[in-house]
Amino acid sequence: MTSTSARNITCTVDEGVARVWLDRPDKLNGLTLDMLAELTATSRRLAKDKSLRAVVITGAGESFSAGLDFASALRDPRRIAKTFIPSPFRGTNTFQEASWGWRRLPVPVIAVVQGHCYGGGLQIALGADFRFSTPDAQWSVLEAKWGLIPDMSGIKSLTELVGIDTAKLLTMTGETFSGERAKELGLVTELSADPMTAADELVERLKTRSPDAVAAAKRLFNDTWTATPRRTFARERAEQLALLVNANTKIAREAAFKRERPVFVARKR
Repeated sequence: MTSTSARNITCTVDEGVARVWLDRPDKLNGLTLDMLAELTATSRRLAKDKSLRAVVITGAGESFSAGLDFASALRDPRRIAKTFIPSPFRGTNTFQEASWGWRRLPVPVIAVVQGHCYGGGLQIALGADFRFSTPDAQWSVLEAKWGLIPDMSGIKSLTELVGIDTAKLLTMTGETFSGERAKELGLVTELSADPMTAADELVERLKTRSPDAVAAAKRLFNDTWTATPRRTFARERAEQLALLVNANTKIAREAAFKRERPVFVARKR
């Protein structure tokens, strides 16, 4: 197992599973500029690990995250201005990449939510592929309270998960709602009194599938969700052709015939 901890972000990697904690429990994991930078660095580092199978991101203590710690961030207006500048290659700034960077990983990312999931915390959760929440967790697009809008990729994420009227309503009102309501709205994948255990069960299921096929599925859905049918069909063909000659496809096929659990090699890309 490897472990790193910096800027109130802790990351461990064990048996192909990375666990990332927002690690500032005494402040309800309120996000500082350092934490946003470290989240970006962590997602980029994990993206290079071809043995990785999944990522679980959660908050230390009783909350996922209460959102941006304005008192901390506003101490350095010059740094905030710098943090707003987008990368010419990725098209995101540090605020946005702290959430959207999890979309770039070639493995499934699961957010485990309890307690507060507000503002920037909610947007980080929406950057994951799946969200497991306790029924009584508190969710809110809280930026409205401060006279702001979601600017950590949340607008894009919301449009993928809920209707435009619901996205507008949540963004304009800053309403606080339960994990149960978040599930009804489509923001939560699964409700559980013990969402970490539920997430671990999903990770184990995913580990029985070819890591290359899982990565291809994530790329396809993320890259073609709003594409034309013609472009989507072309991407399907390209991904499938690559999988047909992939080593892990052969391993999956042989294990299925033998009714054994497959033992995969490292992901190709």
